[in-house]
Amino acid sequence: MNTIHIKDLAHIRAAAKEFVSQMGDRTVFAFSGAMGAGKTTFIKAVCEELGVTDATGSPTFALVNEYRSETTAELIYHFDFYRINDEREAEAIGTSDYFDSGAICFIEWAEKITPLLPDDTVHIRMTESPDGSRCLDFNAV
Repeated sequence: MNTIHIKDLAHIRAAAKEFVSQMGDRTVFAFSGAMGAGKTTFIKAVCEELGVTDATGSPTFALVNEYRSETTAELIYHFDFYRINDEREAEAIGTSDYFDSGAICFIEWAEKITPLLPDDTVHIRMTESPDGSRCLDFNAV
């Protein structure tokens, strides 16, 4: 199990850089954690570290946002399944096509679609400590 600690918002880019260095060749990253744990903020920092210069934000209503890295031209998909009622809704937008595309996929509220996730998905659990720091625990890549 790998762990990254984020002391505060001022240290999020360093944590994102550390995460990117550990991504390996995996492409599907499933984030879980309580509302307000910082999933969207961390994914935004990771996208910036990967070269995304477009505005990033939560795709809560659209379900998926598409970004492109300015440095590598790589596609990055950011999903938020908070508002779906069941995994069939995720299937209806073609999640398997996204996951199999070879593009990086960051998924918030991934626990709502667990059966749809590829076997090699990296699962990240994000928690907030009483002091406001964050902790990311994830399976080795």
